[in-house]
Amino acid sequence: MGNSMQNQSAYSEKERRRARRQMRRQDFAQSLCFLSPSLLGVGVFFIIPFGVVVYYALIDGVGSKHFVGLQNFTKLFQNSAFLMAARNTLHFSLFAVPLAVVLAIVLALMLEARIPLKSQFRTFFLSPMMVPVASVVLIWQVLFNYNGTVNELLLLFGGDRIDWLQSDYCQWVVMILFLWKNLGYNMILFMAGLANIPKELLEVADVEGASEVYKFFAIKLRFLSPTVLFVTILSLINSFKVFREVYLLAGDYPYEKLYMLQHFMNNTFRSLDYQKLSAAAVVMAIVMVVLIALLFKVEDWFGKDVEG
Repeated sequence: MGNSMQNQSAYSEKERRRARRQMRRQDFAQSLCFLSPSLLGVGVFFIIPFGVVVYYALIDGVGSKHFVGLQNFTKLFQNSAFLMAARNTLHFSLFAVPLAVVLAIVLALMLEARIPLKSQFRTFFLSPMMVPVASVVLIWQVLFNYNGTVNELLLLFGGDRIDWLQSDYCQWVVMILFLWKNLGYNMILFMAGLANIPKELLEVADVEGASEVYKFFAIKLRFLSPTVLFVTILSLINSFKVFREVYLLAGDYPYEKLYMLQHFMNNTFRSLDYQKLSAAAVVMAIVMVVLIALLFKVEDWFGKDVEG
């Protein structure tokens, strides 16, 4: 009798396990069905094209299909145009991205405080989001042309005219454009992050007599770390896409300090050098993945004590 009950209990347990496994399989199949349109889109428009790019980077020609290993990458790093474009892009991102993050935080903190003309101030920085890039570039051409507004002001104060887009100041001209175009959106993200900080912590800090600097670094910045990560990644991606503005300002072959990676890739595509283009695209993708992974590690270390 006892053995029969044990066997029946073991059989019931097996049935329950089988039922749970079947439910998990059904849930997985349903999830896969819901995800299939997105997976199909990502596969067709991102994964497969990138696989084709990697394939082209490892062969010596579209027609011959002869595998050459890393030979295309070796030639790429010996190409003076690529090295100049990579150096200029790195230099631009190195300065533009931190400025886009820091200035956006400062603006968000200013708008969080009680200052006069707050609505007008917010509108001024949000208006570039509604203006087409071509219109913004047209304004910059009027401002920084050799006979433009900025040079007229320089002459008024006793200075000399500067050909801004053909001088060593050219990257700063584009950087100002980049910041003006992106600061408003970054500022909104930081304002949302500041609004989600627990007010109780700030009230306790006020009661303890903490300074504003201490509250910012010990409390606000810690809770803003996910937002800082997101804004940094977004600004980094946008800094790699600044080709749009530079192209409209200076064309295919601008002053050498404005020659970016996308200029190199665009001109290489026009010359139908797919191997060099593919190798450059793979290198650019690897660099972006490494940088974003490092940013995630830094954010994980800096903001780990405020999680949950």
